[in-house]
Order: sequence, then structure tokens, then C-alpha cells
Amino acid sequence: MDPYKHRPSSAFNSPFFTTNSGAPVWNNNSSLTVGPRGPILLEDYHLVEKLANFDRERIPERVVHARGASAKGFFEVTHDISNLTCADFLRAPGVQTPVIVRFSTVIHERGSPETLRDPRGFAVKFYTREGNFDLVGNNFPVFFIRDGMKFPDMVHALKPNPKSHIQENWRILDFFSHHPESLHMFTFLFDDLGVPQDYRHMEGSGVNTYTLINKAGKAHYVKFHWKPTCGVKCLLEEEAIKVGGANHSHATQDLYDSIAAGNYPEWKLFIQTIDPDHEDKFDFDPLDVTKTWPEDILPLQPVGRLVLNKNIDNFFAENEQLAFCPAIVVPGVYYSDDKLLQTRIFSYSDTQRHRLGPNYLQLPANAPKCAHHNNHHEGFMNFMHRDEEINYFPSRYDPVRHAERFPIPPAVCTGKREKCIIEKENNFKQPGERYRSWEPDRQERFICRWVDALSDPRVTHEIRGIWISYWSQADKSLGQKLASRLNVRPSI
Repeated sequence: MDPYKHRPSSAFNSPFFTTNSGAPVWNNNSSLTVGPRGPILLEDYHLVEKLANFDRERIPERVVHARGASAKGFFEVTHDISNLTCADFLRAPGVQTPVIVRFSTVIHERGSPETLRDPRGFAVKFYTREGNFDLVGNNFPVFFIRDGMKFPDMVHALKPNPKSHIQENWRILDFFSHHPESLHMFTFLFDDLGVPQDYRHMEGSGVNTYTLINKAGKAHYVKFHWKPTCGVKCLLEEEAIKVGGANHSHATQDLYDSIAAGNYPEWKLFIQTIDPDHEDKFDFDPLDVTKTWPEDILPLQPVGRLVLNKNIDNFFAENEQLAFCPAIVVPGVYYSDDKLLQTRIFSYSDTQRHRLGPNYLQLPANAPKCAHHNNHHEGFMNFMHRDEEINYFPSRYDPVRHAERFPIPPAVCTGKREKCIIEKENNFKQPGERYRSWEPDRQERFICRWVDALSDPRVTHEIRGIWISYWSQADKSLGQKLASRLNVRPSI
């Protein structure tokens, strides 16, 4: 009988210390030395292994979304949308799918305070019966830019100054002064929503436009929205200073403590859909991530609920090594020609292969829970046990076959090769509408934040004038108030 055949899945069940190779360690306190005072011998393998592992404990942090917290739970379908998609995990009300969710801040480092004004990430990994589905989004429904070509530049501008390592408004305002499509995102970031009270009290959005396909092959554009059942709560400036000064990990602790106490966070999932045949009927491009889809025209449709009822077992394994990618979809869900989504399809998996290694999808947090089979072979940190002789396809010695065909969007791609912006930019309408929807005190706080940012002594008169021009085009009174307080004459 093979004594190792039925060993536990966890190797950490020995009652005593061992080396990585399993050899017993009888003294984990003292180094092997020549006499009681040394010197230390290089042959102390346990010492060398212990130090070498410690030296390599830290992996590269994420370029963005480095600061984050995770939790596990389930997604349950509550409403039938089988007319829109053939996705198995959405097949009928009552169907539950295990999930792991990671919340994060975007720009700042892994140990940074969770009270900084910054977008928040809201990423959900569904472990479906047809493989994983990663719904990677933020707490805001729009983004700064619409073309991923500008993503590295945008992040560089938002990150600290490479000379001083200090985040500075003048760099941010300089970069985005070239991109008026960013105004809509700034009506969220510089709004009261800019600092969520914690992760439980914030909304989530898929941001990008995806495509749902039903069994008949009919496609609909879709946007995903998460709404917290406990409501949306945010911190104003003085509150954020107080909370952050007391605990720079307040949101992580709130998430952990709430679940431990049985106060399980819950969100409702809603979708908006557009028939691609009707996409030209709007004064904006539905695939433009700097735009929201008006809910009075395209109402929210309920789909299901997300419940987080289990804390992670290990922060490194299930948060630092947890990896998401918008390219990871399942039958019934597909991409769109959203320019930002198209670049994220490549960029996310590429950064994880650099950060975690080419076999990062074998890590338990990232691996599918369903059976899977392919011929991706070897490489760094490939720990999958394989004893088959056939590692090519097709083969008459291996019964594996293609899966059943599933529908993908039927649209035909035509057009000449060109680098250009979209036709319907319409950069100012939605930011203006959003500003006008607020109460006067909320408008006042928004204006004060912009006055403070534009008062940076390194913001030039030219840049200040550009921003006042932009906000004037969004809302004339807003531009006038900014100009008056900054003592700048508006250009329009």
C-alpha cells in the first residue's frame, strides 16, 4: 500500500518542525557553529534555507490596486435572464456559485492608508461549472480615459513624482488637461464618493461594456452594477483624517470583523443592456467607458445577490496571489469593442505572469474549481502533478475532445486600419448633468476640492484656464464660480 496516496492536501500537518524537503528540525533556535561562539558553518542547511526563503518572501506588488482586502462567499441568481445569456451560472433563479472578491485602492502602495481619495477596485471571481469568470471593476461606473493606449501615462501621472516620490496635483492636472473625457470621472473622484466609509458601503461597477449571448446567438451589450444592501456611505475630509489617523487599515478590518461577527456584507447585482442594432441611437458611444448609460432610458434589471460569508484563510495566498483578468469569461459572456476593455484583456494577465509567474492560474485562489484539461506545459513553479504521456492534440491515444460549440457575438468586423478617437466624444454633457443633480452643499464641497487642487503653486495659469474652460462647458455656473475664486477669467 502506498503510504502517501491518501495524505492530506495540506503538507503542514507534521507535529514537529521540518525543512522544505520534510527533514526533521531538532533545533529552530540556534545556528550550527564551531564552538558556542562561532563562527557559523555554511553546512547548516536549515539556517541557509530559512534565510533564503525569508529573503524571497516579498513578491512584486501590483502596479495598481496594490492595497486590497479579500473575502469569500457566494453569488445567487434571483431573477431569470436566460433570454439574454446562456451562461450556466446564470441559468435559473436559486443557482449559487462560489466566489472570492477583492476590494482595493488603485494608485497607492501596498501599505498605504485606506482613507485616501482614490478609486476603489471591486473584483469578483466566480468559480462556475464552466470555468472562472472574472468581473473586474471599480466603485465608479466610468473611467478617466477611453483608450488603453493612455493607461501607462495616466498611471504615471497619478503615481508619486519619480523625483520626490510625492503625489502632486500639478502633475495630475497637467496630464488630464489634455484629456477632457476625464471630467466625468472627476465628478465621482472629487465628489463626496471619493472616500468610501469602508468596502461594505460602496457600490461596484464592471465599468467596461461586455456582451451577453443567448443560446440562439443573439447578443446584447451589458453593463454590470453592484449595489450594497447596507447603503452607500462615505467619509468627508475631516472624517477621513480622523479615521485614517486611528487605523490606516480601517476598511480591511471592517470587512474582516463584520464577516467574523456574522454581519455578512451583501450586494445586489443589476445589469443594463443595449441591443447592438440600436447603439447609434444615443448621443454618446455605448462602448465609451467615460459615459454612463442613462437609467431612465436603460433601466437597471435585477439579476442576483452577492454574499460574503467567509474570511480568507491566508492573506498572502488569497489576496496577494489572487489575480484577476477581464479576459477570463465563460460561455454566454463575451467582450465588446470597448477600447479600454480590449487592452485590459492583454494587460491584466500579462502583469500577473510577471508578478506571480507563468503558471499563476494553478494557484488555488486562481484555479478553476471545475475539471480542466490542456497542454500548457512546464515553466516556472508548475506544481500540477501530471503523469499522462500525451501532451499534444489531437491524438488517437487521448480521448479528450473539443467542448461543445457555444455562441460568440456574430457581428462582422470591417474598416480600415487607423488610429483615431471615437466620433461621439460628448465630453461635457454627462459631467454637467451629474453636477446639477447635487444639492448646493454637495456642489460647494466639489468646488472647494477643485479650488484647492487648482491652487497648487505649480499649476500654471494656462492649465488653470484650461480646467475652468472645461468645467464651464460642463456647467456655466460651475466654471464661473471656479474662475471667481481662483481670480481667473474664463475663456468661454
